[in-house]
Amino acid sequence: MADELRQELINRHLITMAQVDQADIPAVPAEVDSYHSLFPLEPLPPPNRIQKTSNFGYITSCYKAVNSKDDLPYCLRRIHALVFAYDFHAGGETMMSRHFNDPSADSYFTKRKWGQHDGPLPRQHAGLLPESLIWAYIVQLSSALRTIHTAGLACRVMDPTKILVTGKTRLRVNCVGIFDVLTFDNSQNNPLALMAQFQQADLISLGKVVLALACNSLSGIQRENLQKAMELVTINYSSDLKNLILYLLTDQNRLRSVNDIMPMIGARFYTQLDAAQMRNDVIEEDLAKEVQNGRLFRLLAKLGTINERPEFQKDPTWSETGDRYLLKLFRDHLFHQVTEAGTPWIDLSHIISCLNKVHCTSVKICAKSLLSSTVLVNFCDLTC
Repeated sequence: MADELRQELINRHLITMAQVDQADIPAVPAEVDSYHSLFPLEPLPPPNRIQKTSNFGYITSCYKAVNSKDDLPYCLRRIHALVFAYDFHAGGETMMSRHFNDPSADSYFTKRKWGQHDGPLPRQHAGLLPESLIWAYIVQLSSALRTIHTAGLACRVMDPTKILVTGKTRLRVNCVGIFDVLTFDNSQNNPLALMAQFQQADLISLGKVVLALACNSLSGIQRENLQKAMELVTINYSSDLKNLILYLLTDQNRLRSVNDIMPMIGARFYTQLDAAQMRNDVIEEDLAKEVQNGRLFRLLAKLGTINERPEFQKDPTWSETGDRYLLKLFRDHLFHQVTEAGTPWIDLSHIISCLNKVHCTSVKICAKSLLSSTVLVNFCDLTC
């Protein structure tokens, strides 16, 4: 397996298995309903905090937890009144922390005193994100909106603080459904009456996210900076990206659909498709290198369980005679190889080759006993 992929998987596993000491953080409960092993994914709000968050209008906190029913990790988003459970993606970070945590990136839009001039114009690969990365994000976010809108629902959380980035460029939308619960009104005859309005707001939010990415600054989406931000996009990026942003942010005389931006994405969709297929090929190749590991490990576990059991010497079914003795000889044949000089030698190819031969049900192993007599044994039962 490639070192980069191996390290990424190890890091995800470590994050998934992370736990807290209840003595150090008593505010984290030991269990919540059927969830246990809670681990905070965000700084916990102070116990006397009264100020509400700007996202949902309530105090919120987020945890990783394990469900006792299926032993799978989940992300718990707590609105201090109820808890929402989502799929947990180890190592994920918000788009806000990935791309908008540098205060100096806002300097181009910061108001300057009289007599001061604007700094140098940001450029791609010198302060701005590459256009290929922005289009990769657009394809994924528009695909997410298309799935949600096709189901007759609205996202309502298309915001850099609620978009997760896993790996290098994989995006996932977090916290969907929370607004639908918090703003539900029993007095409405048709709760879906405002859904078309919410879907239009999703497209505007998508336009703001794309503009912020193009400017590499959240200041670019502020009303007073829109003209300056669009000038920056016009200078540094293609007309397709500019037109997409204008389409999403400009009021239209008709209801817009996320499908309307597909012609603007154009052939770039195939670029993302090819990249995904190539990534899949790489992962499959790495998986092919490791796919037999489990089978070989089970075989070694059975050998280790049978060999060297002195506590059962009086039991004829466990004594090192007959077939059991041959297994011991086979174990020595596997691991006790030596060089021509008589020094121990770890020959992994020899070990793997012999184990694979043992696994074949029709293969017979020749084992030479201490009395120099050659016997044959079939290892079919060992590999069942």
